[in-house]
Amino acid sequence: MTASSVLTDEAVLKAYKVLAPVVTHTPLQYSAYLSQKYNCNVYLKREDIQAVRSFKIRGAYYAISQVPDDVRQRGVVCASAGNHAQGVAWTSAKMAIPATIFMPVTTPKQKIDQVKFFGGDKSKIELVGDTFDAANAAAVAFSEAHNQTFIAPFDDLNTMAGQGTLAVEVFNDAQEQSKSIDFLFAAIGGGGLISGISTHAKAVSPQTTIVGVEPSGAASMAKAFAVGHPQALETVDKFVDGAAVQKVGELTYATCQENVDRLIEVPEGLVSTTILDVYTKLALVAEPAGALSIAALEVYKDHLAGKNVVCVVSGGNNDINRMQEIEERSLIYQGLQHYFVVNFAQRAGALREFVNVVLNPDDDITKFEYTKKVNSAEGPVLIGVRLGDAKNLDRLLERLAEFDPNYINLQENQRLYRMLV
Repeated sequence: MTASSVLTDEAVLKAYKVLAPVVTHTPLQYSAYLSQKYNCNVYLKREDIQAVRSFKIRGAYYAISQVPDDVRQRGVVCASAGNHAQGVAWTSAKMAIPATIFMPVTTPKQKIDQVKFFGGDKSKIELVGDTFDAANAAAVAFSEAHNQTFIAPFDDLNTMAGQGTLAVEVFNDAQEQSKSIDFLFAAIGGGGLISGISTHAKAVSPQTTIVGVEPSGAASMAKAFAVGHPQALETVDKFVDGAAVQKVGELTYATCQENVDRLIEVPEGLVSTTILDVYTKLALVAEPAGALSIAALEVYKDHLAGKNVVCVVSGGNNDINRMQEIEERSLIYQGLQHYFVVNFAQRAGALREFVNVVLNPDDDITKFEYTKKVNSAEGPVLIGVRLGDAKNLDRLLERLAEFDPNYINLQENQRLYRMLV
């Protein structure tokens, strides 16, 4: 990599001057609940209250602002799982320029509707492919065919610089409050946010430890660090859709190599538990990627005592229709929700026997699907059990094996789990 391939703090400060009158200066908010929970001082950088409810407005607006006006008027193109798309749509409406926005077919409806709302008649949406990478390839091809400017969601120095303006606000606010920052946690998808943040942080506060946080099912920056260059993951768990990127950028990788101190992975179940926790305790609506940095506190808690910690809440575009899935993942992660396929004798009293003999007194049946088989002594039942205490699982499994030695634990067979549950 050449020096010009790595983001500079001068570029971030230039972007800050452009964006200061345009984007919201979001608060650095002290959280008494999280501070008490982790025995440190936790401050939340609330990018979820931006105009488009995520930090992506920063990179999108700044990157588009740097395109010559005559070229910009021909239109811009982007690919996004949602938040970058909203930033581009908002900017296109504000600058009165056309935008064509490619999104994966799997993008939550809430984010698609928001793009339509922010872009109005200036933005056109194209749903292509199952992943960000498929949508991205289609967007690049479209921009070349129509001679329009492609606005990269992360692997572009202007986009990265725009995202980095968030860190300028963080450290300016901390200085005004006479606070030093020991740890700064931020999510990694393609790496644009962490690149911008870490660049400014290392320029003004080199002692701050920068921690990049990835979902376990889409740890593409960790993969790049491990092999020495960006490399596509074989599979991606799309649950943390704002960070489910199969391959990080060349520019973001180079910048992170220079400035990011730690990479940690957070299980999707812990992300789900965190979303529910901050909603209940803080009335904060975080999308999965927006909750990553807070979830990381649980993983990193042994290092935080007495420290000043900043978590970037990168977005709040959470589709309410996903809450059932989020609760389910949380319960499974906590070891409370389990699913089995169990053979029941086809006779009266079989279910009563299961409840009385197999279940713990405080367990609950949450799912029961059974169809009686004609001319068969027994039949399979899909049963969901919610434990009153996760510590009781081993005893439950022992009794279940006595009831049906050939039962199937669906947590151990994800293909069957996805098909049946």
